[in-house]
Amino acid sequence: MSSSTLDNNSAPQRHPSKRQAILATALALFVSQGFHGSSTAQIARQAGVATGTLFHHFASKEVLMNELFLSIKQEFAEDILLALQQIEQGAGNKQPQSLKAAAHTLWSRAIDWAIANPIKQRFFLIYSMSPELSLTVREHAMHSILGFISNLLTQGQHNGEIAPFPIALMLENCHGQYLASISFFTDHPQLGQDSDYRAASFELFWRSIKA
Repeated sequence: MSSSTLDNNSAPQRHPSKRQAILATALALFVSQGFHGSSTAQIARQAGVATGTLFHHFASKEVLMNELFLSIKQEFAEDILLALQQIEQGAGNKQPQSLKAAAHTLWSRAIDWAIANPIKQRFFLIYSMSPELSLTVREHAMHSILGFISNLLTQGQHNGEIAPFPIALMLENCHGQYLASISFFTDHPQLGQDSDYRAASFELFWRSIKA
């Protein structure tokens, strides 16, 4: 399921499903009131569904949180993958981009996604490292949904462009670098489109993983 209706900046659908309404409401409440400050009864009421309907789709508030996180992470990954596919298609018979250039394209797309989706961005900042998310869910997001990043890192290690550290640890480092950058741009939104700051954010990221 696409979670494109979960953010205020997303294109609205005429008839969102009850499941989508619950996810969208949970997103808004978890960001504004916190996980523990948002009850399932409140989520159901504001979503315009019965509490029983919420539990039909999500067995518990914890399950709802996990599903929300994965749905947004999937949307994020699909947007980044689109940029990767455009890189590959644009290469054609030309000499392929260097790994650093490809990484820069993906990094810039990821920052653009965060700026374009402020509520989801805040959700990531609040909950990406939260104990409310199970380790299984975080690992699924990192190694399955974002598995293409692992492939790029592995490719870079084989080419000698990426430092030969454990991939799992490097993925966590990449994630931390991204969260740090979007946290900065959240606090200083006027710098989100500043070319110098954008370039610096990538360079800090690249230096942390290059060989």
